[in-house]
Amino acid sequence: MSYIVVFVLDSPDLCQDVLDAWEDAGAKGITILESTGIGRVRQAGIRDNIPLMPSLSNLFKSDETHNRTFFSVVEDLDIAHALVKAAQDAVGGIEKPNSGLLFIAPLLEVYGLNSENG
Repeated sequence: MSYIVVFVLDSPDLCQDVLDAWEDAGAKGITILESTGIGRVRQAGIRDNIPLMPSLSNLFKSDETHNRTFFSVVEDLDIAHALVKAAQDAVGGIEKPNSGLLFIAPLLEVYGLNSENG
């Protein structure tokens, strides 16, 4: 059976630490998404004033704070648990406030996991 490990990291500053830890723990592929939760949306608001054809400087002016969501599909529960431990070690414990959200879920079917494209 395959598993997906998902970690929503609250502090983007720790992104590289989590990536390094997950690679060291056995993740063969890691996808990272920039994400925002409803709490941050309500606290800071989403910018709706981005021009239709924004320049790079307009895009970089965003005051929004984003999370980083990591996920990796692994074929072994031991590796999934190793990723959990690695993420917790990288952030100093997931129990701390504003550290993130971390979970493992079983996958019934996975397609493309062994493809050469990663």
